[in-house]
Amino acid sequence: MSEKHIYKIVFVNREQVFEVYAKNVYQGDMYGFVIVEDFVFGEKSTIVLDPGEEKLRAEFEGVKRSFIPMHEIIRIDQVERKGVAKILSDKQVTKSSGNVSSLYIPDKD
Repeated sequence: MSEKHIYKIVFVNREQVFEVYAKNVYQGDMYGFVIVEDFVFGEKSTIVLDPGEEKLRAEFEGVKRSFIPMHEIIRIDQVERKGVAKILSDKQVTKSSGNVSSLYIPDKD
């Protein structure tokens, strides 16, 4: 019987830190990118909805495969069960766990 793996991927996206869960994570043929497939979110039918998770669900709705730049990834963990997907601002992350910054910072013109 094959094991089913769930991965927690934490990465920086537009000055926010995304924490998402997926079934497949691997390095693709496109140099410098990690591919994330089969995103996992909580059941839509639950009574209590987390607005952060709903925002992520909307962000990745219809996405078959996401190519995340390797330098934006903070951490990838293989976990036994899915947690709550969330979005944190970089200020929230800085307060709790040190400095988080993106290697590429676009000009704000």
